[in-house]
Amino acid sequence: MSITPEATKAFQMWLEDPGIDEATKRELRAIADQPKEIEDRFFKDLEFGTGGLRGLIGAGTNRMNLYTVGRATQGLAQHLLQQGAGGCPVVIAYDSRRMSPEFALEAALVLAGNGIAAYVFDALRPTPELSFAVRELKAAAGIVITASHNPPEYNGYKVYGPDGGQLVPDDARKVTEQIARVTSFAQVRKLPRQEAEAKRLLRWIGDEIDRKYIDAVTAISPNAPLIAQMKEPLRIVYTPLHGAGNHAVRRALKQAGFAQVTVVPEQERPDSEFSTVKSPNPEEREAFTLALKWAEQVGADIVIGTDPDCDRMGAVVRDSSGRYQILTGNQAGALMVHYLLGSLQAKGALPDNGVVIKTIVTGEMGAHIARHYGMATINTLTGFKYIGEKITEFEQTGAHRFLFGYEESYGYLAGTHCRDKDAVVASMLICEAAAYYKMQGKTLIDVLEELYRQYGYFREQLESLTLKGKEGLEKINGTMEKWRNAPPAQIGGLRVAAVEDYRLGLYGLPKENVLKYKLEDGSWFCLRPSGTEPKLKVYFGVRGDSMQAADDLLKRLVDEVMAKVKAS
Repeated sequence: MSITPEATKAFQMWLEDPGIDEATKRELRAIADQPKEIEDRFFKDLEFGTGGLRGLIGAGTNRMNLYTVGRATQGLAQHLLQQGAGGCPVVIAYDSRRMSPEFALEAALVLAGNGIAAYVFDALRPTPELSFAVRELKAAAGIVITASHNPPEYNGYKVYGPDGGQLVPDDARKVTEQIARVTSFAQVRKLPRQEAEAKRLLRWIGDEIDRKYIDAVTAISPNAPLIAQMKEPLRIVYTPLHGAGNHAVRRALKQAGFAQVTVVPEQERPDSEFSTVKSPNPEEREAFTLALKWAEQVGADIVIGTDPDCDRMGAVVRDSSGRYQILTGNQAGALMVHYLLGSLQAKGALPDNGVVIKTIVTGEMGAHIARHYGMATINTLTGFKYIGEKITEFEQTGAHRFLFGYEESYGYLAGTHCRDKDAVVASMLICEAAAYYKMQGKTLIDVLEELYRQYGYFREQLESLTLKGKEGLEKINGTMEKWRNAPPAQIGGLRVAAVEDYRLGLYGLPKENVLKYKLEDGSWFCLRPSGTEPKLKVYFGVRGDSMQAADDLLKRLVDEVMAKVKAS
């Protein structure tokens, strides 16, 4: 494989840049005879996707390292100074991943070098707490060092605006333009740590923000006195999957009144290698293997798990026969919508202008439930930053009162204390729902079956094709263009009733390379390149009169669509 001129130039610039240390240059010299490796590391710069910067850790422009973090932070600092926001601090949090503390400190020292105060959490914290802290401390921006539930060799860098939400495309573009102006690492301004601390440009955040955040989370409970009234307490098993959620989730559950919480000891402490799981992803049942063993021992009613930065929550619940069933993100979201809106209605607290917000690839059951309670539902593009943007918009306009937001990938938010998905509040809310229905003699599986009978049997599925490197990116883009230019007239035995090309900026949404196909019976599927991983994602949603009918239709649709995608 030959190296493109652009990659060759970038590779050589790194070797010659006086701002790069000798150890990094030795790493690069070691791959001098590996053209494919050089091309993959240097064929592009890391870009802001749905989760900011994210990539493999290593040397190169297409990798996460101290230099790409420093360069990104220099660009952010220039953006803030240009916006006149340099007098406000930037809050920084990080998770348990490789190099997370080092990347967080590097970002802080670069901000300090530009005269901007950095407030850094003194240990790992959940991402939603960062979002809360940005608003609480009246910061100009926030940074989280995390790669969510990616494998251990990845890390990332997410930027938040002053509203506590992740940067939306227009703001991300402005930061990216400033980053592009940093053509040499010698341009990155940075203070030594001692000098930054002495000048109060580097400050450390401790327990005070923790207390305020947990108070804000527990204040969202729609049935606060419920837990104390339970004659038989709800038994919970929780796993933080070696991540940042351990203290916050336990503290929130305790403050909410849950006394029977067992934490999986093998997964309690931070571990950058996530050594007890194949992937620290609560979307996958395998991540709950150890937790389910503890659940059997203690007779748990519900098992919850959070990902490394604690913004995604997965739940496994015991049914009436004693078996444990994992909830999909769509199922858990629908259950929480039903519980929250029903509880507010029972208290006479359901607002006239309430709204539930979900993404275009999230299942439709939650929207049907919201409609039943007279609440509106709004769809956004994939990425919780768009939900956060809507929350801020509605606070300013008064057009709606935000009640709940969620996405199929296990991200949920109730309340307006932050502007990102929050696994801490989701953990509390799903446990409270389980407790509420347990008092009625029901499991969450029983409630889900009731919802199916009332609204229809909704089934969803996600398929992914992993296509790494430059060749993979070209394959993904080529597949999208083939489906865009030659959409099928029918598929799965159903006529394609409409094609939504979000690259055209539909429904007032930002332009994005996403295609959604709506079929004549209301079923749908959607093709979307991931913004954070080298994947083409294909989402499916169907509704049937029975679970068997829904399953049969889903299988037929998935089989035919994926065969065509792979052949594209």
